[in-house]
Amino acid sequence: MRSEFVAAVRRFNRTVTQRVGALDDEYMASGRPLAQARLLWEISPDGAEVAALRARLGLDSGYLSRLLRALENDGLVTVGPADQPGGDARVRVAALTGAGQAEWAKLDERSDEFASAILAPLTEPHRERLVAAMAQVERLLIASMVVIEPCPPGDPRARACVRAYARDINRRFDGGFDPALSNPVHDEELIPPAGVFLLATLNSEPVGCGAVKLHPDAPAEIKRVWVADTVRGLGIGRRILRDLERYAGERGWTTVRLDTNRNLTEAIAMYHAAGYQEIEPYNNEHFAHHWFEKKLDGPGLPGEQPPQRTNSRRESRHDP
Repeated sequence: MRSEFVAAVRRFNRTVTQRVGALDDEYMASGRPLAQARLLWEISPDGAEVAALRARLGLDSGYLSRLLRALENDGLVTVGPADQPGGDARVRVAALTGAGQAEWAKLDERSDEFASAILAPLTEPHRERLVAAMAQVERLLIASMVVIEPCPPGDPRARACVRAYARDINRRFDGGFDPALSNPVHDEELIPPAGVFLLATLNSEPVGCGAVKLHPDAPAEIKRVWVADTVRGLGIGRRILRDLERYAGERGWTTVRLDTNRNLTEAIAMYHAAGYQEIEPYNNEHFAHHWFEKKLDGPGLPGEQPPQRTNSRRESRHDP
């Protein structure tokens, strides 16, 4: 990592921490520190599951419990099992009391005032620049929070991603998508050492996936690369693709292949940008119009030293 980048991030963090009052004993004169105020805001008048709060805020269970207990002791929050008919009694839900809702409304009002105070000293052009820069920083920070890691293809989160992938391509393909007409992808093909399924999550929620099948004595086959609308445009698809290439390369494959549908124009552009070359059809995939291949020898993965190969096996292919 370049040292000037690290220094710039640290300087930015110090400036933001000071400007938003994160170091103050009381956040926006609320009578409580930032962590408690933020938790109160996240619970909101609608209430929230404790597990969802923990994932959304990135807090460990012990610290979250202490924060909730402090809000409970102040009479602002109640924590108990879900009370919806048929709900799971094991699911704990945090809800605002009447006093909590009143404080939440004050926090909402003060937040507007605080944001206005940040913008007030600036000229209109500078306000526009600051707001645009904040939006860009927010998107890039969200991108940095996405975690991509192997996941069993039978995991409920993996299943949810594959279903979302199927709904997406069904909407975009001419005439829709019928899994019965597509070349099958079996779970056992995506479990090491036969292959891998990668899951992308944001605050523990699945937002993308991709898989690679490691065919013996044949190029690797990349499948089911999908990214949710909420994180599209953040480079998540490219990261998944790169990690799948790395996974195949580190296991000795020197070539990856994939096929895709003509309507997936963003995916086609991503493959070209990632160094894939269009080739003649190598399979009989019903929904494919384009077939691509990439050599992992030499430069291999952009910005990295190529992994050491243990043999000359090749691999990869990618579903639409």
